[in-house]
Amino acid sequence: MSTPLYEVFALRYAHFADRTQGSNLIFPDDHAAPMPLDFFVWVVKGANEAARGRTILVDTGFDAESAVRRNRTWIRSPIAALESVGVTADDVHDVVLSHLHWDHAGHWHELPNAKFHLQDAEMDYATGRCMCHEPMRRPFDIEQVCTAVRFVYAERVKFHDGTAEIAPGVHVHKVGGHSKGLQILSVPTARGTIVLASDAAHFWHNIRRRSPFVLLHNLQDMIEGWELCERLADSPDHIIPGHDPEVTRRFPKLPGDDNTVQLHLDPIA
Repeated sequence: MSTPLYEVFALRYAHFADRTQGSNLIFPDDHAAPMPLDFFVWVVKGANEAARGRTILVDTGFDAESAVRRNRTWIRSPIAALESVGVTADDVHDVVLSHLHWDHAGHWHELPNAKFHLQDAEMDYATGRCMCHEPMRRPFDIEQVCTAVRFVYAERVKFHDGTAEIAPGVHVHKVGGHSKGLQILSVPTARGTIVLASDAAHFWHNIRRRSPFVLLHNLQDMIEGWELCERLADSPDHIIPGHDPEVTRRFPKLPGDDNTVQLHLDPIA
């Protein structure tokens, strides 16, 4: 049997311009240096016979109302954006939620056929005693967390504890760090194994400079998560950060869509 291969797309749907190194990094080189964030979801599509018919959505983003409430620039619905890569909401049968922070875990009800993959530790964190402390619950949205609980009762959440294969050749890996149950995804493509790091590395700066993002649950887990990303990926350019605007500049754009890039193709020199 041939090795399963996938196409991987980053779909940009929102932007936050008003950020600096001082607001993003624990140890900034220049507190005032601009460091804006982009917001993405990622689509993984089977590219050969061994992976045919598999479509995986990684994270589900936030909605327009949340963008207004939290002062983010809304570009498009992340669910409507799926159409740019030939996918409808009904086509999605597997959703990997990297973690349950507000900007990664909306739109559950718009994906009627999906099973949601989540680490045990993340549900424990989002619903446990840590949420008694306001600074720790600030990155979560109570309605999204309650939706997650309802979907557990509806038998639409698949829990994992560590590493698991969710489609031929595609694995989730628990790293923690930024959030207690943060998970990353490793995906085989024609150019090698890609790691969708999500918030294990908000920016390439975090992992390449060993410079931690300011919001975290456990610093040691964050650092060791970078090491795992590097072991899994075929090169530094195969590690895809979760919020770096450079992603849309360094990979080929989907024709006709400036906000969608093709991660399974080589970076632009």
